[in-house]
Amino acid sequence: MARRPTAAELRDLWRLTPLPTEDVLFTQTYDSPGKGPDGKPICNAMIAMVTADPSSFSDMHRLPTDEIWHFYLGDPVELLLLHPDGRDELVVLGTDVLGGQRVQAVVPHGTWMGARLRPGGEYGVYGNTMAPGFVPSDFEGGAAAELVERWPHRAELIRALVRS
Repeated sequence: MARRPTAAELRDLWRLTPLPTEDVLFTQTYDSPGKGPDGKPICNAMIAMVTADPSSFSDMHRLPTDEIWHFYLGDPVELLLLHPDGRDELVVLGTDVLGGQRVQAVVPHGTWMGARLRPGGEYGVYGNTMAPGFVPSDFEGGAAAELVERWPHRAELIRALVRS
């Protein structure tokens, strides 16, 4: 059986660098050469890693396009979803599918999302795929006060997923 790689080994292997606006490490793995009528790539994909560092998380944000999250390896990742209709869900991405974890999750456009490593983990590696592809102007960061007002029962996690 292969030994588990360290976060540093994966960072070096994939040449992961900090993702702008978030403190996760990432690399873009695909950016379609074709463009849609809006000038965006037809599709793009990335690999990202969150670590046990308290500053390593995906900030609460929303996008105008559906985004597919894929879990690859490491420890479970918590993905908080705050839907436009007022629903919320906490998806746990990981390999324990019989225990309720998921290897894939679709985040519908307009849904607030944020993610972090589940407490006690060392690192989690996931991917994101979008079609049409992501461009930086798509990113709309969330304000903790506004999100907490709408989803008060998720206040602690929302605050943990918004940078001050």
